[in-house]
Amino acid sequence: MASDDILLFLDFLQKELLLFASLCFLIGTVDDLVFDGLWIFYRLKRKLFVYSRYKRATVETLGDPAPDGRMAIFVPAWNEAPVIGAMLDRCLRQWKTSAYRIYVGCYPNDRATIAAVAAAASGSGKLRLVICRQNGPTTKADCLNHLWDALCQDEIEEKSNYTAVVLHDAEDLVHPQELRLLEHLIGRAALVQLPVIPRRATRSRWVAGHYGDEFAELHGKQMVMREALGASIPSAGVGCAFARDALLKLSVKTKGKPFDARSMTEDYELGLKLTEGDSRGIFARLRDRHGQLVATQEFFPEKLGDAIRQKSRWIAGISLSGWDRLGWNNDWRENWMRLRDRKAAMAAIVLAVAYVSVILTAILLLAEMLGVYRLQPVSEFLKTLLLINAGSLMWRQLLKSCFVFALYGLREALLSMPRTIVANLINILAAWRAVGHYINQLVGHPVNWEKTAHFYPDADDVQKLRPNLSVGERS
Repeated sequence: MASDDILLFLDFLQKELLLFASLCFLIGTVDDLVFDGLWIFYRLKRKLFVYSRYKRATVETLGDPAPDGRMAIFVPAWNEAPVIGAMLDRCLRQWKTSAYRIYVGCYPNDRATIAAVAAAASGSGKLRLVICRQNGPTTKADCLNHLWDALCQDEIEEKSNYTAVVLHDAEDLVHPQELRLLEHLIGRAALVQLPVIPRRATRSRWVAGHYGDEFAELHGKQMVMREALGASIPSAGVGCAFARDALLKLSVKTKGKPFDARSMTEDYELGLKLTEGDSRGIFARLRDRHGQLVATQEFFPEKLGDAIRQKSRWIAGISLSGWDRLGWNNDWRENWMRLRDRKAAMAAIVLAVAYVSVILTAILLLAEMLGVYRLQPVSEFLKTLLLINAGSLMWRQLLKSCFVFALYGLREALLSMPRTIVANLINILAAWRAVGHYINQLVGHPVNWEKTAHFYPDADDVQKLRPNLSVGERS
């Protein structure tokens, strides 16, 4: 085949791929603009008709929680010896006035983590070490089910029930007023979810930083609107409280195992199951008297491979398995939110197509500059699509940077724009890996606990971070 024929074929392929990607982006644009419009209307309504009449509440102004309410905090742990001791010590020091007990699940073959938990529990009746029956790792859901068994056993022996079960990971930076807020709200809902704030890792501003960009918008806008629309609230797996009675009802249906070990995203699914229909979920964005958002903070993966592994599990569990395991609903609002959750895999494919078309465009432009080929004209329809999508991209970047600015400041807001390319690359590679996860699950392979190495700042680092914890909505 002559070089002219090859370039002509590449030109044809480039325009077909560009047309496909542009049409898909247009569909996504309509979806996003409708959602953004509803969010803007909701915020304006709250500002004009609620906050103009009532002073914004802080966690300290809430009424006192029920005196007989106790919270059980579940912390599943596998190979968490470097971080879990500091996390538990921080919780025990700052939750002195709350009624709670921390249940930590460890494995018989993870002696280092067991030793770290035992050291943190020394002299405290607030911490209970639970050893799983099997060697690890099994799954996170299996470890949580062992903690549920231990809680039920304690309730029988102590003749006193807990009010809620709170989930946390071994690397979480918890807020001192978290339990007070959860205790106040849990009586009104089956699930209360607090915002999650990824900490900024200075040595991984691009990979770890993209989590901050995504969660700033996810927990600043999307979760807020889910609750406002009356749709179910997915659990983020940390900083969330499940009503004990709601978990008990589910446990009866699942033979004593409320956390589904067959799921790759058991926390997400559990939240949807508990808050769909007549049940209610609350996404709580509230600040303390210092202006600090009551939220869970943690350091997300810093390496490209770790980020891809983590997000591939999210995509496989939510975007692919979600269709099979959760299906759809009779409510249009619920189906709309589930569709938005599940479009990640398709979005990654469209992004990959778009990047291929960009590469082909660069090749053809180079050929034209060298005088060996002349680009074929672009149709008016495609030009219109490209202009619409370019405007949509500018809007999306501007809106996202506003959320990032509210959390992290101007520098990170500006970096969030070029960091979108890194996020897209991670999502494309994660989607490819997620397909493998999904196929393995379809053929009956057991779900594995794929976890990444965690980082927890030492005492000096926590003090340095504290001034920067006053993050949240600037409204």
